[in-house]
Amino acid sequence: MNTYQRLTGLLESHDARFRLIPHEPQGVTSPASRLRGHPLCQAAKCIVARVKLGKKVNRFVLAVVPGDRLVALDAVRQMWDGTYVSFATRETAEELSGCVSGTIIPFSFRDDLELVVDPRLLDEPEIYFNAARLDMSIALDTRDYVRLAGPRIAYIAGTSLAEVG
Repeated sequence: MNTYQRLTGLLESHDARFRLIPHEPQGVTSPASRLRGHPLCQAAKCIVARVKLGKKVNRFVLAVVPGDRLVALDAVRQMWDGTYVSFATRETAEELSGCVSGTIIPFSFRDDLELVVDPRLLDEPEIYFNAARLDMSIALDTRDYVRLAGPRIAYIAGTSLAEVG
């Protein structure tokens, strides 16, 4: 079973309020949000980070922030009192998430990938994300997302893209 099937099976079997949104292939948050027709702040931007805890000890984190913000890597590092934090390599991110880059979902199906979500995303009534496919997205009721994903909730979103731009 691939990640798309696992995700949609989970949502269906737990009576989640969601809908599938087919679209042209797109793995970048801002253009994908335009294709799906929603504000960027409702997009779940998913980044896999590596937190160094010791010489040979790493913790991998699936950081999820609103699409109009960047991940505050230092906030992620501080959550585990790490000595260093970086984005995981593409290969590691894809292996841990079960998704190709650009399609990572805001769910973790592995014990070695901890899910952390910024609460500003959860203020939205519905969140949007690629469904482990470049050509398919999901709009999911936020309450159902929290109920099924069981994320750790912490302020990990940093600068707004409007401030960067």
